[in-house]
Amino acid sequence: MAQNSTTLAGGVAALDDDRRYQAAVSKDPRFDGVFFIAVTSTGIYCRPSCPAITPKRANMRFYRSAAAAQEGGFRACKRCRPDASPGSPEWNIRADVVARAMRLIADGVVDRDGVEGLARRLGYEQRQVRRLVTAELGAGPLAIARAQRAQTARILVETTALPLSEIAFAAGFASIRQFNATIREVFAVTPTDLREARGRVQKTRRLLPPPSGAGAPGLIRIRLAYRAPIDGERMLGYLAARAIPGVEEMRDGRYRRTIMLPNGPGILSLAPASGYVDCELQLEDLRDLTAAVQRCRRLLDLDADPQAVTGYLSADPVLGPLALANPGRRSPGHVDGNELALRAVLGQQVSVAAARRLGARLAAAYGKPLSRPDGPLTHCFPEAETLAAADPATLPMPRSRALALTGLASALASGELVLDPGAERDRAEAVLLALPGIGPWTASYIRMRALSDPDAFLPSDVGVLDALARLGVFGTLPTGTGPSARARATRAAAELAESWRPWRSYAVHHLWAYLEEKER
Repeated sequence: MAQNSTTLAGGVAALDDDRRYQAAVSKDPRFDGVFFIAVTSTGIYCRPSCPAITPKRANMRFYRSAAAAQEGGFRACKRCRPDASPGSPEWNIRADVVARAMRLIADGVVDRDGVEGLARRLGYEQRQVRRLVTAELGAGPLAIARAQRAQTARILVETTALPLSEIAFAAGFASIRQFNATIREVFAVTPTDLREARGRVQKTRRLLPPPSGAGAPGLIRIRLAYRAPIDGERMLGYLAARAIPGVEEMRDGRYRRTIMLPNGPGILSLAPASGYVDCELQLEDLRDLTAAVQRCRRLLDLDADPQAVTGYLSADPVLGPLALANPGRRSPGHVDGNELALRAVLGQQVSVAAARRLGARLAAAYGKPLSRPDGPLTHCFPEAETLAAADPATLPMPRSRALALTGLASALASGELVLDPGAERDRAEAVLLALPGIGPWTASYIRMRALSDPDAFLPSDVGVLDALARLGVFGTLPTGTGPSARARATRAAAELAESWRPWRSYAVHHLWAYLEEKER
């Protein structure tokens, strides 16, 4: 299992058609979103796990993206809904320009800024970006964004009572005509047919909540797909323990928080269910749906392949028992890289509880109030530009940390430091380490959560070292707590973690969760 899992997550591009065919025959859901199967005899494309009878091998074509299948003239299967597959785990693992481009496209950059804006963020010419993405995905950035736009429109058609004309522009289409043509081409039905069909299914099977016509403004309820298993309870507990009052809360088993999106604020609410994550979004501007969905996925690490991670770590003598006992462990990311970085500085050398209190005071003083507060959710976390302009002397923290916070905020506000989904991780870490008051722990933590790096490690983290000590790793090292003993333990932890690549972020969460259980 470990070998096959590693092939899925670490070498997707190396999969040949014979292996893809075997995945289709076995209906393996791990490959959903990794590649797509088009059937020439029916003109449709499917997930590898589609429950329909496997077509003849001669009638099958394989594509790396839904956009490429659509460009090939195939329409989405109505049974398995391949357009709603989880994303490929490959894009978070890789750090090259194509992976960075895919993360940015998923966040809606092409819809907002075009291919020109995408190329500018990547630091490449438009022609080169098109060439690289097309060579690997079988479709260019515009086609990939178009496929994503069609899925966004479908969500809005099926889950809201908005007029179709409003949906067209909210999903990013330039005109009603383009919207109608794309929906017909991708799904082989009109937008009106989509809404009517979903209404019939709703009455008979109750697959989704009723349209949100009279609920909160901009309320959308959707299901977020993931690759099983998932340790949803621990993940929500991790987020709840760090929730900043006024910005986040846990209520009735749901994690809720405010979020600042490209076109305005919003509120998200997430709760793992059987086979999916139940997601509620309240958006002031529905054009932010694509970005909001993607940021929820990054927050909960929903595009991960847990079998690949577990299959690799299970062979390790230290982490093996933890990985096998918790095969659905995830590495939570964040909805906003800038916010996570600023909060990482707030949490330096203080307890989690103290960092929450400090974050709440900062949000109340500098955060943007919601025009429509929802219970205890009243503010968005302060933006970098606001904190960059703040007087360090007025911030509720020691002066050295206040200077580190405003210095970081200035680097983010000026663009010197970029922590968006397409950021170059190595460069971002180098910029962070050059800032006053930012050390290796903070830089690695930001890399792990703000940039969703699956291979970040925190060798000096107190929790990591304590967990390793309890697991007997430091049996031959001094048991004291002095600087020398701590330095030796940190070096030993870093050396040990080399064998956990490329999944060291997951190793950190296994160790933290182990410690949480021991301290209950």
